[in-house]
Formats: sequence, structure tokens, C-alpha cells
Amino acid sequence: MADHKTVGDFIQTFVPWPTPGKKDRIRLHTLVRIRWVAVAGQLNALVVVHYFLGYPLPIVPALVLVLASGLLNLTIISGQISGHPLQTWLSDGKAAIQLGLDTVQLSLLLFLTGGLINPFAVLILAPITISATVLSRRSTIILGILSITCISLLAFWYLPLPIPPEIFYIPPVYITGIWAALLTAIILLATYNWYLAESGRRMSQALSDTQTALAREQRLSAMGGLATAVAHELGSPLNTISVVAKEINNDIPDDSPLAEDVSLLVSQSERCREILAALAQRPKDSEKSVLHSLPISGIVAAATEPYMNTFVDVVLKNKAEDSAPGEAASSEPLIKQSPEFIHGLGGLVHNAVDFANKRVVVLTRWDDTEVTVEMLDDGPGFPQYIIQRLGDPYLSTRSSAEGHMGLGIFISQTLLGRTGAVLSFSNRQNGGALVTVKWPRWRLKRLGTS
Repeated sequence: MADHKTVGDFIQTFVPWPTPGKKDRIRLHTLVRIRWVAVAGQLNALVVVHYFLGYPLPIVPALVLVLASGLLNLTIISGQISGHPLQTWLSDGKAAIQLGLDTVQLSLLLFLTGGLINPFAVLILAPITISATVLSRRSTIILGILSITCISLLAFWYLPLPIPPEIFYIPPVYITGIWAALLTAIILLATYNWYLAESGRRMSQALSDTQTALAREQRLSAMGGLATAVAHELGSPLNTISVVAKEINNDIPDDSPLAEDVSLLVSQSERCREILAALAQRPKDSEKSVLHSLPISGIVAAATEPYMNTFVDVVLKNKAEDSAPGEAASSEPLIKQSPEFIHGLGGLVHNAVDFANKRVVVLTRWDDTEVTVEMLDDGPGFPQYIIQRLGDPYLSTRSSAEGHMGLGIFISQTLLGRTGAVLSFSNRQNGGALVTVKWPRWRLKRLGTS
């Protein structure tokens, strides 16, 4: 039942490259605001150190660099470069270019003000951190290489701070240590932030896909009620048309040129009556099952019904367990049918049927405190290295096959989680996979009366 990947697919799972539909990464005004904060901080530091503390910095070229960053913002705001309002989402490449310019600007400023000895050299981590959080792996790697190149150059080439060596002396080995620390920080922060952000993006996308699938199923279920309403509303006028058509058919002579048309009208009205009767009849059963509570075994049976006529033998078993020695078995819990139960359990059964060889057993057990549904198959079981990741989105051995996105178990776990269920996955000792779904009895009782 489990899914595993090839080496290429495994890498693609963790480090996907930009794909169509995922190009828009960050709003333009976000980068503009961050850059304004950087400009204000840089200008404040230069003014305080040069004019208030009295250290002779190369203030003119430094101010030119700060001014250039500010002019870039003004140019973007005026639309001369972007051609779009500030609310525009920047593509991955355009956002990376802007962060790259910020990295180069800050590196040049550090070159003028002491290189890595400058306490503000740590700010070189800001652009790469932003990139790792919102941009793609490729852009983050490129910006990481740019940042590492800049700090490597600054370790050897820079204008020294205007402080006498006898007062403030930094040995070369300490500068090497600063370079090593910044190098390590760039790699670790970029890697950690990227994996964390990508995990959140993938989970958000998977939840969106889950909600879309559930909404589609709910719309399909609502069609039954709509059909009932249509049948009810059209029934009265159709009866009137049928009665009038029959009266005209009885009164009109057989040799009349309209006789054939009237007979056709009568037959078609009867056909419409039969169609509306069928539409009105089918939703009644489903409406009854939705509005009334059903035993948990009935919910399980409804979820497994689509897979009964497959090449795999699906067996349903029910068992009421004694809560204590000598006590009678507890009654079967009643719950209201909902898309979460039907599609959540149905997805797990579907997955079991796909991987089973000949047989799938769905065992429903309950007592006074707990309700359990177990799904056992005689397939290959779960690979050991993947059991801990089961339930993660986009995890499938068949991701390259048509129609398989690796969301089946994730969707089932998400839907059943809304009902209070806890899922566990394991392998059977005699071969095959075992999926266990457990609910506290009080939770199902609340769902049955809500």
C-alpha cells in the first residue's frame, strides 16, 4: 500500500524546481519596504559614526551607495522599471535579481567600512534568508553563491576602519574565523529556512487540493437534492400538459393532420413523467441516509461499496467487544453520514485495494470507550523507510503515472482528522499492510447527535 520514490523523484520531493503556476513568489511592495528599512539603517549608521563619533569614513562613496539603493526604490515606485503597481507579485527570477542587487550593494558598503571587521557584516545574511523563505531552490543557491563570494572577497580586500592599530587590532586569524562563521551561517540558515518554508508551502497546497476535492464531492452530493426540487417543481405543470394533451388526442379526428403531432406530444409527456419520477426517487434514499444517524458499520459499508466489484475480494467484519469480563457487549455507535467519513475511509480502502493481491479485510470494532476500523490487505506492505512519512502530501510511488498525485493517504488522514480520528500505519507479521483508524467513543457520540 505504501509509496516510495526513485532517487530522482526523492530529490524532487525535497528540492522541486520552479514550475508553471508557482512563479509568483513575493509582493513587490514587500521588497521595497525591506529596502527602505535597510537604507534608513545604513544612512543612520554612517551619519552617527562619521559625524557624531568622529571616525573619518569614506563618507561620499558610502552615501552614494546608500543613495543608489534609495533611487532603486524610487524608480520602482514610479514604475519606470517594474511597469506594475507595488501590489504586483514578483516572479522568482525578478525577486532574486533584486535581492542580488541588495547583496552587492551591502558588500560594497562593507568594503568601504572595514570589511568583515565591521559589526554590521552580519547583515549579509538578510537577503539569503529572505530568498530561502520565499524563493525557489535554484534562486537560493545562486544568491548563496553570490553571498559566499562577497564575504570571501571582503575577507581579503577592504578599506580598514579608521581606528589606530594600537587601539583596535584584529589579527588575520580572527578575520578568517568571522569568514568561516558567516559561511556556516549562510549555508545553515539558507538550508533550514528553505526546507521549513517549502514544507509549509507543500502542506498548504495539499490542504488546498484536499478542500477542492471535498468541495467537489459535496457539490455532487447536492445535485441529488437539486434533482428532487426540480422533479417536485416540474411535476404539477407536466401533469397539466399531459392531461390537456390526452384530451386533445381524444377529441381530434384520426385523419387530422395534427393527430400524429398530438400523439407524439402525449408520448413525450409520459416519458418526462417517468424521468422526473426516477429523479425524485433516487435522492430520497440518499437524503434519508444523510439526515438520519447510521451505525458505524453502515458508514464503513457505504465507504467500501464502490470497491466491492473489483478484482480484489473486499470483506467487511464487525465485532462488539466486551468492556469488562462478565459485562455485555456495548451497543454499536450511531453517527451521521458525512463526506469526511465516506471519502476518508473510502480513500484508505481504495489504497488497500490498489496494492492488495487478492483480499482486503475491513474490520470494525467498538467498545464503551473506543471505536476502531482496521484495514488489512495481502499486498507487499509498507517499506520500512517510508512508514514514518505516511500521511505527508505528494508521497507516491505512482506519481509519474496518470492521475496519481500522492495525496490519497494525506486526504484521508486530513478528512478523518476532522472527525477526531487518529491513524496509524504498520505491517502485518504474515505479510501485507495494516491501517488502523481510532476514535474516542465520546467523540463519535457527539457527531451522531450534532
